[in-house]
Amino acid sequence: MNLKEQIDNDIFRLIGSVADSMNLDTYVVGGFVRDTIMHRPSTDIDVVTIGSGIELAKTVADKIPHNKKVSVFKNFGTAMIHYTLDGKEWQVEFVGARKESYRRDSRKPIVEDGTLEDDQNRRDFTINAMAISLNSKNFGELVDPFDGLGDISRQIIRTPLDPDITFSDDPLRMLRCIRFASQLDFSILPETFDAITRNRERIRIISQERVAEELNKMILSPFPSMAFKLLDRCGLLEIIFPEMVALKGVESVGEKSHKDNFRHTLEVLDNVAKQSSNLWLRWAAILHDIAKPLCKRFDGKTGFSFHAHEVKGSKMVPKIFRRMKLPLNENMKYVQKLVFLHLRPIALVEDEVTDSAVRRCLFEAGDDIDDLMILCHSDITSKNLAKKAKYMANLELVKKKMEEIEEKDRIRNFKVPVTGEDIMSLYGLEPCKQVGILKDTIKDAILDGQIPNDREAALQLLYSEAEKLGLTLKK
Repeated sequence: MNLKEQIDNDIFRLIGSVADSMNLDTYVVGGFVRDTIMHRPSTDIDVVTIGSGIELAKTVADKIPHNKKVSVFKNFGTAMIHYTLDGKEWQVEFVGARKESYRRDSRKPIVEDGTLEDDQNRRDFTINAMAISLNSKNFGELVDPFDGLGDISRQIIRTPLDPDITFSDDPLRMLRCIRFASQLDFSILPETFDAITRNRERIRIISQERVAEELNKMILSPFPSMAFKLLDRCGLLEIIFPEMVALKGVESVGEKSHKDNFRHTLEVLDNVAKQSSNLWLRWAAILHDIAKPLCKRFDGKTGFSFHAHEVKGSKMVPKIFRRMKLPLNENMKYVQKLVFLHLRPIALVEDEVTDSAVRRCLFEAGDDIDDLMILCHSDITSKNLAKKAKYMANLELVKKKMEEIEEKDRIRNFKVPVTGEDIMSLYGLEPCKQVGILKDTIKDAILDGQIPNDREAALQLLYSEAEKLGLTLKK
């Protein structure tokens, strides 16, 4: 098969021309070939040459006139060219063909120079083991020793060689296998999946950073629930994310039971994925009920309850992020906030929608109120269609009420119009309990609708409340 037309552009012609001048057999390999065949956009190119990848990269870079950056990694025998072409940012990595062998206690291979066949043998999956020649004598010719083309047609993921060896040598490939299945909506060959199950304990030698990187890619796939179901089936989820496995199962006492919170969480995650590509909003969906197993209680009259699971869940977020080496920054705080608030709009649905309650929800959610509402809508997974329609309609009423109050009171980015510094300056105070009391009184009065959200009204309330505390204005 020849893919000349698919790769007939300036960069591949340039690489091929330079390779010819250096007498190097050179190929584009891996994911770019797969994505080209599947008509998926890709700007990451892997080039393999039978010789020095670094020297080829340097010579190619010399021929690119501008908008380029070259990075050389001598220890790995690779070089990277970043450049801009037609408004796109391209990344081309060059490496010499190699063969690899592994030690039992490490996923870092012992590398030797090799042939194209050696290089294709070391690839993780058949769909990633295809190569396209860039030399002029056979430009565009597909080299596909493991029928990766057929596996793309069959929508199957399998390893080129013995899957037990493939996964034991580099256990990260087990996560990559599930990630590709989720991203591409492919099936994993049963023999390949069984090998993941057999080798799952090997994942423990992989760094948490690499595990988190693959997990995030799964979460960003079109239907991320697929990845979590596969992770659970093969036993990897128990090792990398035990808190999520704890959500599984239904308990019944007499006629009273609760839903399977694992399945519910995956439904919520897929619902969010339909509406947003925000990774951290998807993480909030994953973690919104994470504390339910710890908060489960049974009462003979009311049945099962999970009181305050949103509070305990928000406290679990930093611990989970820290262990999984996810960022302990504003993204973590965002997830924590959404987990803490995810029941708030639902509570507004169940109770009378008061202006005060809506103001407080807007105030606590701030700029993330729209994402919170996406999470809340996604959290309605009842199979009772009448009940589901009722909740959806009520949430729309709450959303409309929020829009009205936001337009009137400007609460979303609300800041108390009289600051602690103002209070200390007016009354000659140092930081103390009284300053906090006065500031909270003003904030609560605004949120409860007792005074408008402006400085003059806030100052008048301050003077009145300070007098009750025996404070006098500084002269």
